[in-house]
Amino acid sequence: MLHLQSATPPEWAVHAAQHIDEILLDHAHCEKKAASNALGLIYRFQQHPELMVPLSQLAREELRHFEQVLGHLERRGVAFDRQVPSSYGGRLHERVRKGEHRMIDLLLVAALIEARSCERMKLLSEVLEGELQLLYKGLLASEARHTTTFLDLARAFFADDAVRARHAELAAWEAEVIATAPIEARLHSRL
Repeated sequence: MLHLQSATPPEWAVHAAQHIDEILLDHAHCEKKAASNALGLIYRFQQHPELMVPLSQLAREELRHFEQVLGHLERRGVAFDRQVPSSYGGRLHERVRKGEHRMIDLLLVAALIEARSCERMKLLSEVLEGELQLLYKGLLASEARHTTTFLDLARAFFADDAVRARHAELAAWEAEVIATAPIEARLHSRL
């Protein structure tokens, strides 16, 4: 269902749980970026009305998740502040083509980011306890649905075989990016 070409080792979740405040801060930034990405796609491809409502709904849901994570940070006494972004998203976007292929690539990269986030949140839900476990369990369905939304939008505009082939290429790149990412306390780090 997530269509990832590599699996996160269980050690990642153990490391993340030991640095949960940093993970939560990164998670808040990821939700904010996801909302911004959906809105950016609305602006970039406004000539495609079929994108408007699904992406608007997705952006609102991402902002609700952002607010949820902010609440957890506040309850833990962690200030929301700037954070050096991880290299994950930027490296994925290195393979986004220009011109007529840009839309399919942007939709598929977004699907892969959502899929990796979903996988990581599932792992966190298995090692955390209490309200943080509930947070991550509660986000799983949304993250999986966001993956599907981006894939469905790609299929609405491009032939299924083209979507499958390009998705496989980008998923292989995503596996390489995550395997070579720095070791740091981030949702999309190597460990």
